[in-house]
Amino acid sequence: MGPDDEIDHDGPVAPYKQLAEILRARLKRGDFGGPNRPIPSEPRLVQEYGLARSTVRRSVAILVEEGLVYTVPQRGSYVAGK
Repeated sequence: MGPDDEIDHDGPVAPYKQLAEILRARLKRGDFGGPNRPIPSEPRLVQEYGLARSTVRRSVAILVEEGLVYTVPQRGSYVAGK
């Protein structure tokens, strides 16, 4: 995680939007592997970025809406196919 991957809690952009952008960039770089590979779990993202679970969920929901990831109940979120 580099300086571009940090959440600015006092900045003008909402933390959920910042996290969505960070995850989007990480997906684009291939940090999570290819299609059907898991992205980090909600608890891990909460710990890694110091955010509330609801904030993480909102960020992931944006990526789902964009078709970048998909979720499987009780399993997690995964990189969507291209």
